[in-house]
Amino acid sequence: MKQPSLDVLMGKVDSKYTLVIVVAKRARTIMEEAKHEDLAKGVKPVSISLEEISHSKFAYECTPEESV
Repeated sequence: MKQPSLDVLMGKVDSKYTLVIVVAKRARTIMEEAKHEDLAKGVKPVSISLEEISHSKFAYECTPEESV
């Protein structure tokens, strides 16, 4: 599986930090599910999550933190 371009990924999120957090959370979810068909092919969960984000198969929501 070829990695998506950083330019494409940055068009889907607002910052590199957000991209890292979203990819990591989605990869953990994929590992917990352990039913993903690409895992059987030896594709890493991070690669799967990057591909899903680049094709807009996975959506995320940023919630602002409250100031104390």
